[in-house]
Amino acid sequence: MFKTLLLIITLLIPAAGNCQETDYKARIKLIYGNIREYLSSENPDLFLESTDTLRNRNPYSYLWPVCALFQAANEMEILEPEADYLHPLLKTLSHYYDPSPPAPGYRSYIVREEKDTRYYDDNQWLGITAMDAFSRTGKKEFLDLAKTIYRFMMTGYDTISGGGIYWREGDKTTKNTCSNGPGIILALRLFKATGDKEYLNTAHKLYEWVNRYLRSPDGTYWDALKVNIMKTDSAKYTYNTGTMLQSNVLLYLITGENRYLDEAKLIALSAEKHFYRNNRLPDNLWFNAVMLRGFIELSGADGNYDRLKFFADDAERVWTTQRDEKGFVGRRPGKTLIDQAAMIEIFARLQQVQEH
Repeated sequence: MFKTLLLIITLLIPAAGNCQETDYKARIKLIYGNIREYLSSENPDLFLESTDTLRNRNPYSYLWPVCALFQAANEMEILEPEADYLHPLLKTLSHYYDPSPPAPGYRSYIVREEKDTRYYDDNQWLGITAMDAFSRTGKKEFLDLAKTIYRFMMTGYDTISGGGIYWREGDKTTKNTCSNGPGIILALRLFKATGDKEYLNTAHKLYEWVNRYLRSPDGTYWDALKVNIMKTDSAKYTYNTGTMLQSNVLLYLITGENRYLDEAKLIALSAEKHFYRNNRLPDNLWFNAVMLRGFIELSGADGNYDRLKFFADDAERVWTTQRDEKGFVGRRPGKTLIDQAAMIEIFARLQQVQEH
């Protein structure tokens, strides 16, 4: 308790001699400590969905918030190279693993509790983190995990409506940007690691499909195609535009074709204009974290880090206006695992840029 209080006091005092930089590391430490103290379940491998235990629908978290925490753990390890945040979460993921045909994958809820749906996007987020970890550590276990997830995601692909991957297993009603954008990223990362052109071909197929059906004229992206009636769900979310932004940057880095870099720059400008209104991003913190990934990838490619300022400003707004006395973030009274993990990722990535 004393340590938590000390951290809160520290965060309120500007760093001596350096008013230009933010101590994101201290914030991350506080949020992660809250996760371990208040969002761990009685099973040390598993987590709670939120601090509001009366409103939690299940005894344990769904997979999606764990995906967010998995990525946050990778970003923390970048800041603390000697730490091991990822491997304990591999044990957590084992509770969601389902080897059922047509290919092994991860269910949206722990397997022993109920037989729940497998979402292609949930799996892809894990695969992307695994490739981030493999690129950083060279550990084969992460590459193997990403390959397993690639095999599973491709069981959701068919040529109905011209191609694309469905949103979830057993549901052939929609093909979504959120199950194709991250699929492109995973395939490109696997191609870069292995040189296997199957992955590159898949990335191109998915990229062409998303841009044919789900790209808005303003350069942002719609949510989904309703396959049975070939009608677009025109909702827009930051993470969908973010994955397609990152996909274009990766294609530019792999192919050297400037058209992908030009498209990425257009998407970035369109995303800021569409989503950053009245000096704030939308309230879904994890969606925003995914969009930040694309912006940072673009900034690394063209050297323009000034475009990240509105992310830093929004993160400061959240920290200032949506933080409770314990250091939890989020608008709702019950603080969620996914919001805490998202802010760790955002702060960790901003810290990495700050140290760049």
